[in-house]
Amino acid sequence: MSRAEIISQIPKLSHEARREIMRCIIEAVEQAVTLAECYQRALERFQMLDHMEAEDSW
Repeated sequence: MSRAEIISQIPKLSHEARREIMRCIIEAVEQAVTLAECYQRALERFQMLDHMEAEDSW
């Protein structure tokens, strides 16, 4: 189903169904933000370890 088809069906849904869809979207966004933050922290830690290893190799 295309995005346009999904959007065209939204007005036909009940209020409860639209609220549930919105809740799912918000949860997905929150999870994506959390994952992005975890990825950034891990990247920073790996870069720190790489730097420490480079210093030790001298």
